[in-house]
Amino acid sequence: MATAEPGAAPPLPGERLGTRDEIAAFLRTLPNKPGVYRMLGAGGDVLYVGKAGSLRRRVGSYFSRPRLDPRLASMIGQIARIEVTVTRTEGEALLLENQLIKSLKPRYNIQLRDDKSHPYIHLTGDAFPRIGFHRGARSGGGRYFGPYPSAGAVREALDLLHKLFRLRNCHDSVFRNRTRPCLQYQIKRCTAPCVGYIDQADYARSVELATLFLEGRSAELIDSLVTQMEAASAGLEFEQAARLRDQIALLNRIQARHYVNAASGDADVLACRVEQGLACVYLMTFRGGVNQGSRAYFPTLPASAEPGEVLSAFLPQYYLERSAPAEILLSHGVDEPTLLSLVLGEAAGRKVGIKANVRGERARLVELADANAQQALAMRVASRSNQQQRWQALAELLELDEPPTRLECFDISHTLGEATVASCVVFGPEGPQSALYRRYNITGIEPGDDYAAMHQALSRRFRRAVEEGGELPDVLFIDGGKGQVSQAQAVLTELGIQGVHLVGVAKGVARKAGDETLWLPESDSEICPGAASPALQLIQQIRDEAHRFAITGHRGRREKARNVSRLEDIPGVGPRRRSALLKQFGGWQGIAAAGIEELAQVRGISRELAERIYASLRD
Repeated sequence: MATAEPGAAPPLPGERLGTRDEIAAFLRTLPNKPGVYRMLGAGGDVLYVGKAGSLRRRVGSYFSRPRLDPRLASMIGQIARIEVTVTRTEGEALLLENQLIKSLKPRYNIQLRDDKSHPYIHLTGDAFPRIGFHRGARSGGGRYFGPYPSAGAVREALDLLHKLFRLRNCHDSVFRNRTRPCLQYQIKRCTAPCVGYIDQADYARSVELATLFLEGRSAELIDSLVTQMEAASAGLEFEQAARLRDQIALLNRIQARHYVNAASGDADVLACRVEQGLACVYLMTFRGGVNQGSRAYFPTLPASAEPGEVLSAFLPQYYLERSAPAEILLSHGVDEPTLLSLVLGEAAGRKVGIKANVRGERARLVELADANAQQALAMRVASRSNQQQRWQALAELLELDEPPTRLECFDISHTLGEATVASCVVFGPEGPQSALYRRYNITGIEPGDDYAAMHQALSRRFRRAVEEGGELPDVLFIDGGKGQVSQAQAVLTELGIQGVHLVGVAKGVARKAGDETLWLPESDSEICPGAASPALQLIQQIRDEAHRFAITGHRGRREKARNVSRLEDIPGVGPRRRSALLKQFGGWQGIAAAGIEELAQVRGISRELAERIYASLRD
C-alpha cells in the first residue's frame, strides 16, 4: 500500500505495493514539486529517506528501471507504504532529508555515526579572558574558534597558545580565589593575572595576538610581534625583547611544520574509500592555510555503496551541523554539487565551493587524504577481521550454534564495602557499544557482600528488560566464580528468562592474565583456554572493560561521598551552608583552595565558622 502527504491516495491492498496499474495510479497522485519521500516497511519501520526536485519523477524512477542492483531490489521488495512531504524548494528538501535521516536512522540510508559534537577553542569575554577546550552548545559568550576535527587537535593548539601567549586556563572559581600564582606561572605558561602580575591592558594585547593566531593570520601576527620586539629593544627592555624573539622563532617553526602540503585560505579536504562493506571518509582541515588536524570517519552504509554516494550523504549530515569552510575538496564527485554549495553556503553565511577533479597543490592534498583514508580503512578491515575470528572462536569454545551478536559483562567494585558500584558493559560484533553501558549504585546490602550486590544489579538490569521488552544478551559474563554465577542463575530463573548463556570468569591462582578459568553452569564444567586462545582474548577484553567501568564509577561515588561528608562533619555546616559553599566556589576543589577571607564572604558563613572550615579541611 502507498500514501502521500499532503493529498494522500487511498492505500493499495496487500502488505506490499500493489499491481503496476495501482502503482502507476499512485504515482500520478504525487506532485511534480520538490520534497522528501519516506519508504516504510510492513511494520511501519522506515526503510529509506530521500529528497527530490520532483517527487513524481524521483519516486517513479524506482519502479521504471529495467534492472536494479541487489540493495535496491531488496529494499523495494519490502516497501509497504510511501509517504511524501512537499517543500517549497529543493534546498529545503535537502535540509529536511538530513533531519529525518538523523532522527529516523533508516536501514538503507548511509549514515554518519558521530554522536559527539565537535570540539572548539573558547575564549571567554571576561576582563582577563580564559582560553580552553569546549564541546557542546556555544552559548557561554566570548568567542569560539573551530570546529576542530578532533579533541587532540584542540589540545595541541591550546598547548601552543599557552606557550606563546601565556593566557590563563583556570576556571573562574579558582581564578577569583587565588592568593598566589599556580604552577602554570612557574613553568611560564601563564602570566598570573589572578594575583595582579599583569595588568588588563597588557593581558588584552596577549589576547589580541592569540586571536590573530586562531584566525590563521600568522603573517600579521609575526609582523606585530616584530614591531613590539623592535620597540622593546629600542626602549632598552631587553628581557621583553628576548621573550618576543623566542615567540617569533616558535611561530616560524610552527608555520614551517604546518605549511607542509597546506592549502591556502580555509578549506577541508575529504577522501573516501570503500572496501569489504566498510567505508572511510578521511577529513583534513585547513584554516588560514594552517593544518588544524585530521580525522577518519566510518559511516554505516548498505552494501554496494560507491565512494561518491558516501560523500554525497556525508556532506549534508556533517556540515549542516557546523559551519562549512570556503572550499571543500573531494576525492570523488558528488550528486548535485551546485545544490549542496548553495545550501551549505546559506547555512555558513558565505559562499562555499565544492570541487572534485582538482589540479596542482589541491590535487596533492586530495591524494594525501586518499592515502590516509586507504590506510585507515585497511586498519579497520584488519581489526574487524581479527574481531570476527575472536567471535567465531568464542562460539566454538562455548559450543554455540552460531556466533553471538551481543555480549554483556557484569563486575562489582568497592573499597572495603564503601560506595559499591556494579557495571554492565555491552559488546557487539564491531566492538564496545558504550552507549549501552550502565552503572548501578548498590544500596541496602551488607558492606562487602559481593553476592548480594551482583544479585541486585542483575535484577535491576533484567527486570527492566522483561518489563519493557529490552534486548537480552546472547552470552552473559560474570566477573567471578561459582558464587557470583549462582546469583545470575537465580535472577534469570526468577524472571523466567531463557536462552542466555552464562559464563563465569575467574582469575587463576597466580591472578595472571591468560590463566583465567571459565565456569559454564549449563554443562557444570570448567575450561582453561590458555593465553593463546582468541576466544579468551575477547573475554579478557570485555572483562577488563567492565572492571575499568566499575572502578571509574566507584571512585567517583567514593570521592563525592567523602568530600561531602567532610563538610557535613564540620559543626555549624548544614545542607544550606554546604550548598552555598559549593555554589560559590564551583565545587570541592574551590572550597579547599579558598582562604579564610574568601570563605567568610559566603552568605551565612561567619568569620569564626570560616576559620573552623579552613582548619578542618586542612586537618
